[in-house]
Amino acid sequence: MASWRLRVGGPAAVLCYTSCARSDVPFEEGTHTMRVDGGDSGEPAGRGKLFVYLTTSSAFEYRSIMNIFAGPLLADLSAAEVAQQLAERGVVLSVDEVTDRCEKLEGWGNLVRGVRDARVPTVRDFLRSRSRFQASKLGGRVHRDAEAVLAAGDGAQEVARELLGATVLVLDRIIKRIGEPDPDAEALAGDVTTVFNNQRLFNESVRDFYAYLNAVLSRYDLAGEEYRHFKELLLDYVDLITADVSRHAPVIATRCDRLRPLFDRVVEVLDSLPTLIMPDGTPADRLPGRHREDWERLHAWYHETDGHSGPDTLRAAADQALRQLLTNARRMLAAAGTGVSRRADLLTLASWFAKVDDDTAHRLYAATFGSYPARHLFFGPEEQGVRDGVNTSWWDATPIDVPVSLRDRGDRAARGRTSSVPDPRLDQERLLHDAEVEARARRVAADELVAAGALDGVKVSPAARELLLALLGGLLAKNQDHTGVAFEADTDLDLEVIAEPATGARTLVHSEDGDLVVHELRLVARRYTTYLTDRTGRTA
Repeated sequence: MASWRLRVGGPAAVLCYTSCARSDVPFEEGTHTMRVDGGDSGEPAGRGKLFVYLTTSSAFEYRSIMNIFAGPLLADLSAAEVAQQLAERGVVLSVDEVTDRCEKLEGWGNLVRGVRDARVPTVRDFLRSRSRFQASKLGGRVHRDAEAVLAAGDGAQEVARELLGATVLVLDRIIKRIGEPDPDAEALAGDVTTVFNNQRLFNESVRDFYAYLNAVLSRYDLAGEEYRHFKELLLDYVDLITADVSRHAPVIATRCDRLRPLFDRVVEVLDSLPTLIMPDGTPADRLPGRHREDWERLHAWYHETDGHSGPDTLRAAADQALRQLLTNARRMLAAAGTGVSRRADLLTLASWFAKVDDDTAHRLYAATFGSYPARHLFFGPEEQGVRDGVNTSWWDATPIDVPVSLRDRGDRAARGRTSSVPDPRLDQERLLHDAEVEARARRVAADELVAAGALDGVKVSPAARELLLALLGGLLAKNQDHTGVAFEADTDLDLEVIAEPATGARTLVHSEDGDLVVHELRLVARRYTTYLTDRTGRTA
């Protein structure tokens, strides 16, 4: 028993439906309100009811009926024919039950009435034969999509990355066709449909793959062999996807740039093909690529026009998945600071707890976590002074420092925002300036040694003496036998020190903070390029 009543008020009329129908249909229980004008949701009124049959307690029977109507094209069946086909599939329903469910599906918009002349022996069969049903356009689409979702597997689906290379070839054909004086509209329409179908399939496969990957990597119990499998999946397959996108996306973007001035021409050629017109004079829904807006969205996907392009979004998704993988790795390696995961040990311990009785479980807990009662075997250390006891008044007791957060707020949680990362540019500039000052001082010291020439008896600055000691140390390390003339050069400073062995001779170098004496050697400083010229006859 049901009734409709119309209530007028506010911006639109409202229909209220009261029903005492079956309790297995939650939508029909109680009083429901439906806006005639569609409300402010942006969608036509009543379309949400297309999904009601999927949530009832008799959803299996409704789905079986919709499978019959949504399978073949133009299925126009009566309730008796539907009941017969259901019986062949193992679903037993009477004709009256099938009629009731088909009428409910009609009320929700999944089925529409179909009329066909019937030759039947009785009046009752005639009345039943007049109640024929067909799947509505949206009802059939909803059912096909719902069945595809219910039949989809829980595992990962491959990404149709090969479609990117095919899209490049098809765009080249479109550019070639549209450049002809009289382009073939049918062939152009086939190429345009192929491009947009490839793009749609690629986007859907990428979204499904990353949704699955994110759902798996966010699991807290991911570890062991399963973690290794997904690590290889991420490092290998995701890198393969990113490489394909990085290789083909710039090429597709270039083709879209070449086609952008010709978008209107492509749409004009496609408009010359026959178009389906509805009885009310409005055109039917057209395929993708028949409007300029479709081409603009395709162009925007490969260009950073709205903040993030499609390839940038894919790379960001890959980076996010990699960060999640590293987070799982840190979690597994952080157990008790041992550097290994304790997941297997904890699972084994949990299985022990599940198999024992209460008394054994208490003993097992105490042995595992060391929760034994306190046992004092020795006296404590001698204490200096008088210790405050339980009988000491707080007025006379020794004061204790209490943190501000604990004293004011009663907790130890840190307050305030995290300090910002310091800017390293000032430190970099300071280090560069110090390096320049040091290099300049070394060049001045090298020039001072070169100007001195023979170093015996000269007076140099402390910096020049330290530079001479550095070169002399390398020279002596390479020529420990002192059998002949030795050379040590600093090519950056264009400086070379020559050491000639001389029995009984020495080289004395004076400085403000002390003298340097080198026995058995005569030292001479000169330009390194001059040495090369003397030896090879050409400059360095």
